[in-house]
Amino acid sequence: SLYITHFKKILKVFIIIFAIIGFVLVTGYFAVRFGFTNTRGIIDTQTENFIKKPTKHQSGYEVFPLAHTPEWVAFRQAVAKDLPVVTKVSKETGVPARLLVAILVPEQMRLFYSDRPVFKRFFEPLKILGSQSQFSFGIFGIKDDTALAVENHLINKTSPFYLGKQFENALAFSSSTDITNERFARITDEYNHLYGYRYAALYVLQLESQWGKAGYPINSRPEIIATLWNLGFEKSKPKKNPSSGGAVLTINDTKYSFGEIARLFYYSDEMIELFPVQ
Repeated sequence: SLYITHFKKILKVFIIIFAIIGFVLVTGYFAVRFGFTNTRGIIDTQTENFIKKPTKHQSGYEVFPLAHTPEWVAFRQAVAKDLPVVTKVSKETGVPARLLVAILVPEQMRLFYSDRPVFKRFFEPLKILGSQSQFSFGIFGIKDDTALAVENHLINKTSPFYLGKQFENALAFSSSTDITNERFARITDEYNHLYGYRYAALYVLQLESQWGKAGYPINSRPEIIATLWNLGFEKSKPKKNPSSGGAVLTINDTKYSFGEIARLFYYSDEMIELFPVQ
């Protein structure tokens, strides 16, 4: 009958739509899994910005090149709202609040400058941090594999990233039956960024643990820590005289590396009243 014919056509359309959705999701999974979504990186020793002597204020702080831009004004106001949360996580873990923000800076600047319509429509007028939602999630752009690795390193006593018994329950879940959804909800919470900062802080501690055990401490190297955050655990190979770098950020026709932006902020006087250098 005519109704059956129409029903079959509608059913066929739905099957095609779901097939396309399934293809996109599977493609996205394998793209993340095998690193196809990673952007080409650079080493700072190869860049003109890094070779040039940094400009400094009379007080000794480096000049932050993005200061006074609309993107930076929006970021300053947005991250200032997170001061209580950042302070809480810093006290919990011992990771300096300014170091956590230094890692957040290139993540947010990359988002602000790469998606101009969204920045103009939402981030700038509302003064909120951008939350990624495609292959990486939350304000720090944490991938699912990264979150799992941070969690596993907390309990794997044989791992060079292991931090000790005092941190084993730092990311304990409220339920053992729906961990995947709980993890996702934690990292992507748009109103409370506690777990974004907590995962980032534990990641930093795990890097510092690995490099410290190998005899190459990086505790005072924000540019190296930010670079390793950007590159991932698998690229963290302790050695003498590591170089900063990472993904390329093109900002106002100037190319910076991920680690370079973190370093420039960390040693500047931007937000020094909220997040002092320790």
